[in-house]
Amino acid sequence: MQQKRELGTSGITIAPLMLGGNVFGFTANEAASYAVLDAFVAQGGNSVDTADVYSSWAPGHVGGESETVLGKWFAQGGGRREAVVLCTKVGMWDKRLGLGRQNILDACDDSLRRLQTDAIDLYQLHRDDEATEPEVFIGALKDLLQAGKVRALGLSNFKPARLEAAISEAKRQGVAIATLQPEYNLMNREIESELMPICVREKVSLIPFYGLASGYLTGKYRTEADKAKSVRGQRMDKYMQGKGPAVLAALDAVSARLGATPAQVALAWIMTKPAIAAPIASATSAAQLEELMGALSLSLSGEDIAALDGASA
Repeated sequence: MQQKRELGTSGITIAPLMLGGNVFGFTANEAASYAVLDAFVAQGGNSVDTADVYSSWAPGHVGGESETVLGKWFAQGGGRREAVVLCTKVGMWDKRLGLGRQNILDACDDSLRRLQTDAIDLYQLHRDDEATEPEVFIGALKDLLQAGKVRALGLSNFKPARLEAAISEAKRQGVAIATLQPEYNLMNREIESELMPICVREKVSLIPFYGLASGYLTGKYRTEADKAKSVRGQRMDKYMQGKGPAVLAALDAVSARLGATPAQVALAWIMTKPAIAAPIASATSAAQLEELMGALSLSLSGEDIAALDGASA
């Protein structure tokens, strides 16, 4: 198991794989979600990421489903809440849209209620709201910190200039941005040009989503026929063209050498990069989770990393 990594300068440390809660109460029902969470903690995982908006996109859902399932899991006791660094987000749900001051304060109270807890370890702004000045949303977050409702602050889906503005406003108000949550994987390395260097310089930790590129990097989708394997299959066209096949070939080669799966190698590659605290990955069953956790015990050589870097450049 790899050493724990700190979220920014918050003093909060996590194992370098974060469990994605987007599936809880959605593609994983309550019982399946509990099984995944129990297995995750039993195998040394200690951080879970969710959001108030999960899973409002699903037919018959309104949002708040994932947080509600997590809250019920915590309520079972047995040290469950204490075992987890709890991360949630605000700003993307149509009921709580944007980063206005009152919206953030009210959304946090709502999340705490659904999560059945009195504090959120990492509270993140789910996406930027360019109509709102950083002093407004940082001010709201600072109040939540001071009230003890949240322990650390994060951002998600912020562009470089706005990230820098938010960091600088946080410093002015005497608080710190601990994390940034962007998309990052072997198929999308966009953050390496600007966002990653800012995070390295400012001691902001990266907790990237889509680490497996919607499942493409598991190696499950290699042909047109494979697209029928899941609802996400239709998203695979953009990966199958261009560098996709070369990336899978490089993953296959490294996987064979290490006796690992492509998914494990793809996640382990992210863990080697600057400023990374943990990629976020979701599982709908304990068996799926076990495979993901295998990434934590992989050690990629310089040669492995170079091969993957080259294929995915």
